[in-house]
Amino acid sequence: MAGPELSYYEFFAGGGMAGMGLGPGWRALFANDFDPRKAAVYRDNFGDDHLQVGDVWDVKAADLPGRADLAWASSPCQDLSLAGRRAGLAGARSSAFWGFWRLIEALEAEGRAPRAIVLENVSGLLNSRDGADFTAMCEAFGRQGYLFGAVELDAALFAPQSRPRMFLVAVKDRPPAACLADGPAAPFHTLRGARAFARLPEALRRDWLWWRLPSPPRRNTDLSALLEPAASVRWRSADQTAALLAQLSPAHRVRLDRAVAERGEVVGALYRRIRVEDGVRVQRAELRLDGLAGCLRTPGGGSSKQFLLFAGPSGYRSRTLSPREAARLMGLPDDYRLPRAATTALHVTGDGVAAPVVRWLAAHVLEPALRTPEQTLAAE
Repeated sequence: MAGPELSYYEFFAGGGMAGMGLGPGWRALFANDFDPRKAAVYRDNFGDDHLQVGDVWDVKAADLPGRADLAWASSPCQDLSLAGRRAGLAGARSSAFWGFWRLIEALEAEGRAPRAIVLENVSGLLNSRDGADFTAMCEAFGRQGYLFGAVELDAALFAPQSRPRMFLVAVKDRPPAACLADGPAAPFHTLRGARAFARLPEALRRDWLWWRLPSPPRRNTDLSALLEPAASVRWRSADQTAALLAQLSPAHRVRLDRAVAERGEVVGALYRRIRVEDGVRVQRAELRLDGLAGCLRTPGGGSSKQFLLFAGPSGYRSRTLSPREAARLMGLPDDYRLPRAATTALHVTGDGVAAPVVRWLAAHVLEPALRTPEQTLAAE
């Protein structure tokens, strides 16, 4: 991209996927993550001249150079996601948001607050603790003079992975009218988002922006298109595959058999989860056959490992999703350097933000809002 660069700080940076999505028209001034393993991946891909490893609570405003156009924060979601404990912003991990926010306040006091902020998190943030967490964040933005609004984007629009996420986008100056809609519009403003807006106090609703996003071109790849060649991966044993099949519920097994009868060879993605059936806890393998992987997760618990099931008239085979396949599902190119340890690689990818989603948001909201019309013409 030609034209003047925009600058950004990347908090909770992980493997740098937000910066990867922003693209070459953006320059990183500062990045931070507390996990040394993720920081090593960031360093391997982007260098470390602007990287600070450590708790966000230990970062000082003096550590942040200049005035960035954007501060991006993919704050921890474990206490907000449906898979977590739903402790909200009071949870040990998600309270890291306030460590980030005190830096925004400090920068504001120095007259160098970012012109825009994006907070990325699970969509559950919109109704966490009956909306109290989302309202608290909006109040924080409003106190610092930001206008703001939330959109929801699913990585499935761009890559074959079901990964819905919420993006709270805030700006200091009112953006051009072309960036704004008159009200909520599907698929980027859901009923959940509309209810979150309705719960806000009237003063905060006056600061709200309904961001306008065009629908992307129809995705033309499915899960099977991103998979490694069969000879280059490790397959699970026949007994392990049989055990996985035995964990399918009767309804899922019927769906699998019908798909094989209709389509021949099929590839499905599945997770194992504990379900309560007739008052008894049962481990089930839940299968999807829609050409999408399930939402990538960090490899921390028994239900965090994603399997691939290959089925056809000749039989069944299974294996786990590889790190490179996970990276492709996050929209990362094959020259993105992953750690050698598979568990670490899956942790980095499962805890990241899908790069194509960031690019779409940057192209249609952030760049039009931050660039002058002359700068936009120069960049095209």
